[in-house]
Amino acid sequence: MLATEPQAALLSPQRTAAHPGQLNPRALLRDLFDTAVASVSASHCLPPHLPAPPKGRTVVIGAGKAAAAMAQAVEANWQGELSGLVVTRYGHGADCKRIEVVEAAHPVPDEAGARAAQRMVELVQGLTADDLVLCLISGGGSALLAAPAPGLTLADKQAVNKALLKSGASIGEMNCVRKHLSALKGGRLALHCAPARVETLLISDIPGDDPTLIASGPTLPDATTCADALAVIAKYGIDVPANVRAHLESGAGETPKPGDARFNGHRSVTLATAQQSLEAAAARARELGFEAHILSDCIEGEAREVAEVHAAIARQVAQRGQPFSKPCVILSGGETTVTVRGKGRGGRNAEFLLALAVGLDGLAGVHAIAGDTDGIDGSEDNAGALLSPDTLTRAAARGLNARAHLENNDGYGFFAGVDDLIVTGPTRTNVNDFRAILIT
Repeated sequence: MLATEPQAALLSPQRTAAHPGQLNPRALLRDLFDTAVASVSASHCLPPHLPAPPKGRTVVIGAGKAAAAMAQAVEANWQGELSGLVVTRYGHGADCKRIEVVEAAHPVPDEAGARAAQRMVELVQGLTADDLVLCLISGGGSALLAAPAPGLTLADKQAVNKALLKSGASIGEMNCVRKHLSALKGGRLALHCAPARVETLLISDIPGDDPTLIASGPTLPDATTCADALAVIAKYGIDVPANVRAHLESGAGETPKPGDARFNGHRSVTLATAQQSLEAAAARARELGFEAHILSDCIEGEAREVAEVHAAIARQVAQRGQPFSKPCVILSGGETTVTVRGKGRGGRNAEFLLALAVGLDGLAGVHAIAGDTDGIDGSEDNAGALLSPDTLTRAAARGLNARAHLENNDGYGFFAGVDDLIVTGPTRTNVNDFRAILIT
């Protein structure tokens, strides 16, 4: 597995801005990925947006893959009294002194997340109007902040979550359902904080950056309804437990709506987005002598279908010089989905890259990287993978068939077999997918 590319390998001894062809393509792509991730780290983006300390207490709560790093950044920059608790994914913790960090399961919730959610509610009881609740929210918080609605169980939520993850539903659709099965999502957590003021700081993993969707919006009012959640379940043919369906059909899962006076005086700020990461990577590519073009920061859809479109664009650039001249880098972000039909191992970025390999079929001069900015592609230990013009040839020499692996949803197995996985470990931030295609 590829753990890192030495930065010294990025340039040949003769490399100048006028000669981008002298670059090591793999090292360049890894450099762009690392630049993108660094640009949306909590230590970089959070400090400028901290509010002034209140007259009373400050309690920090939060959930998500970036929650521990965000808590660490708050501690390092906060003047005054501070306490609280945040929950993050196993392995994504950070060393905090005043804010407790709890680790729990993602993407399917577990008892540790449920206990953390209950403790979080207890921490914000008895606050006054002079107090401040600083809520640190990032992607992954939907699973990590596990508090089943009255009448539902953790097992109910686990079953629905697993079905949603396999269905091909978009993140917005999944979070719509999650909100209406929760005691805290869809704005309900903020209601527990009353009468304290709530300031929510967000790192967005949502295409389009709708703050009410990030971690299912636990501190923000929700415009979706139980009927919308039922429509998602019907659309994907999801078999939900009978009590879950009854909960939604009765309207018991309805969320507080925009305009609700209980949210008056609260504020939310989005600190980091996919667009910021893409812009940072584009600037880095230009420093290295390449034109860079951002297709979109909010691409959704089946990973293999998104890959087919990217392959067609790359082929047009490589063979026709349209719509961009080479050498160049094409960048995109967002969150694709995978409808799981096989039994292989792989996340959406490995699936995208494997479908891209099939679509490009070894096209000369085209290299690519696809990775999740949180460092974990789905539930595996890799962030993503790299693709070179010789990938299919190297794979065939090792007895690996790209199309067969794609049909089995086994992108991880394919790229592990050719030593092209990218393993970064948890990055403790999360603005979803990062894709870069280098055309020389």
